[in-house]
Amino acid sequence: MITRIDHIGIACHDLDETVDFYRRTWGLEVHHTQVIEEQGVREAMLRVNGTDDGNACWLQLLEPVREDCAVATWLERHGEGVHHIAFGTPDVDAAAGAAGEAGIRVVFDPPRTGSMDSRVTFLHPKDCHGVLTELVTSAGDLARRGARAGE
Repeated sequence: MITRIDHIGIACHDLDETVDFYRRTWGLEVHHTQVIEEQGVREAMLRVNGTDDGNACWLQLLEPVREDCAVATWLERHGEGVHHIAFGTPDVDAAAGAAGEAGIRVVFDPPRTGSMDSRVTFLHPKDCHGVLTELVTSAGDLARRGARAGE
């Protein structure tokens, strides 16, 4: 089940310059920064607003830290801009399983650790009408699910 748009991923060449643009233009501030070595990116998460399920909607700005990562390859082909859309779900494993059963290729099986201790996977863009799609279970959802399981 999808509960929200979790974030829009935007690929950029210069993270600091792009953050400054969103700060000056829209008043958005950086909530979290992180280097995700496994994916070869440095990210900044800018909180846009809260959502009904207690999470938030974000802009995720992505700058490659290696030339061999997927975001660097994407930037070379397409230039700066929207890289992916991420949908929030309380259970990324179940959502990925349902997508797989529907014939959609799941990129990370099992899901991996993502930004801010979330669990994530991607769905192949050729199976999603040309859109690289990410499924995300936030750390908060994981903690709530763990608390319910322990009750």
